[in-house]
Amino acid sequence: MSLPLSEPVVGRAALVQRGIRLSYATIAYNGFEAVVSLTAGVVAGSVALVGFGFDSVIEVTASGAAQWRLRSDMHHDQRERAELWTMRIVGACFLVLALYVLVDAAQTLWQQRAPERSPLGIGILALSVIVMPLLARSKKKVARALTSSALEAEAAQTSLCAYLSVIGLAGVALNAALGWWWADPVAALVMVPIIVKEGVEGVRARECC
Repeated sequence: MSLPLSEPVVGRAALVQRGIRLSYATIAYNGFEAVVSLTAGVVAGSVALVGFGFDSVIEVTASGAAQWRLRSDMHHDQRERAELWTMRIVGACFLVLALYVLVDAAQTLWQQRAPERSPLGIGILALSVIVMPLLARSKKKVARALTSSALEAEAAQTSLCAYLSVIGLAGVALNAALGWWWADPVAALVMVPIIVKEGVEGVRARECC
């Protein structure tokens, strides 16, 4: 009689393990992405690249929180607590990133600082356009199967990273190809409403919980 009851548990455990593996993959790639983006951004003076690099650091933090949520999944009391705190961490990470990008991009436009061309930056952004949607799609499937709003929010942050890579690539590429220095900080500013939206949703989810 106990075997049929254990099958859903076994299936859920397999989903949790898949989620943990995806989380490790995200942390590994985002760590690499952060180092390359921040290095290229600082060298070139690119706000979009530096902002994207900080987004990668934040994604690592959010993935760490998601791992905690996943590892707590099989214990119902711990699961609810981890769900709440994961939403808080992810939401706070979004809002910190939005503030940084807003201030830095506005200063760049005000001071008219032209970034240098960055082939390395273009390369890492182009790679992220390919990698991040694949990770986001897989993580979203796991989150929905586990019915976890916190994990869906973390998967949404991975999707956001993909959007930001497209926006950042456009700004950096326009600067490199046409010398449009303002395209870089404008691309960074375009990121802000998207980031704020996700951050506010995370905070509101915390209030609902």
